[in-house]
Amino acid sequence: GKYSEEDAKAVIVQILSVVSFCHLQGVVHRDLKPENFLFTSEDEKCTLKAIDFGLSDFVKPDERLTDIVGSAYYVAPEVLHRSYGTEADMWSIGVIAYILLCGSRPFWARTESGIFRAVLKAEPSFDESPWPSLSSQAKDFVKKLLNKDYRKRMTAAQALCHPWLRNPEEVKIPLDIIVYKLVKAYICSSSLRKSALRVCSSSLSYLVKAFSIFLMIASFLSVAYIK
Repeated sequence: GKYSEEDAKAVIVQILSVVSFCHLQGVVHRDLKPENFLFTSEDEKCTLKAIDFGLSDFVKPDERLTDIVGSAYYVAPEVLHRSYGTEADMWSIGVIAYILLCGSRPFWARTESGIFRAVLKAEPSFDESPWPSLSSQAKDFVKKLLNKDYRKRMTAAQALCHPWLRNPEEVKIPLDIIVYKLVKAYICSSSLRKSALRVCSSSLSYLVKAFSIFLMIASFLSVAYIK
């Protein structure tokens, strides 16, 4: 079956909140799928908990993992290319969102190798029912998570800021892992590169305030402390 958009939003917000916290701790789950999220009770307003961190791993902001792990239907393209980081979890969330909204998988084949080929080469369909009746924001949200270029894929914090989910009164936006990466690069960089990073950070409007705060304290931090 499939969820209504409102019910799907409620689930996705909780998933993103958990994953954003994990990513800030340097943890990649690597096996996100519906079976690895459990409701704490039968109450409609109960919380969702992530389970089964058996395949999870720690990854530094500038590090790439190389081992192929996870469930075939939810594995990201870059995992199959043996070079990935926290972005792989965001792809899996995109697959989960797709399934919640339409009731079917975005990539399917009879064999695992066939699924992998589909993940690498095929594009998910948004033409069949119920997609034409769903909001354009819902489709845009899923498409931005199922971007095969991990560099263009939304982070957890960016996803929580997406118009489809954004509700200023209810959703607390966590610190984006991009901020951490920028601060570390800023502290380790030359004067010229610091100027370039300031320009880059100013283009990320939703991060400007957070990044500015970090710039204020960056001078008091050592590279050893950041590591």
